[in-house]
Amino acid sequence: MSQFRFDETEEPEEFDEVGEYYFQISEEPGNDKRFILIIYDIVDNRRRVKFAKLLSGYGFRVQKSAFEAMLSRQKYEKLIAEIPGLIKKEDSVRVYRITGKGQVSSWGEGTEWEEEEVILI
Repeated sequence: MSQFRFDETEEPEEFDEVGEYYFQISEEPGNDKRFILIIYDIVDNRRRVKFAKLLSGYGFRVQKSAFEAMLSRQKYEKLIAEIPGLIKKEDSVRVYRITGKGQVSSWGEGTEWEEEEVILI
């Protein structure tokens, strides 16, 4: 069994810079916009890459397995209809539809992620 040793005198790196942005989605019946957060855990590399490419057509990647999007009702319904065809039982996808006022704070690495490439031999 491996054991990890830590230098107890070493302080963890702190992140002083906070990225923040705000959004407001009206709950009025006439409003057609939805703020969406999609998080996923897809086991198979090929399915995961295909799923990420689908999501990049709707919003932007904020973490390796998380996307945010501002969608019309029609685009939201289209996305929801497409998801079941791309995943299997062992995968997990969550779509959060957020309304009202919101604030997002983030720390750490930026939101730019490289495209995943899968090479099968």
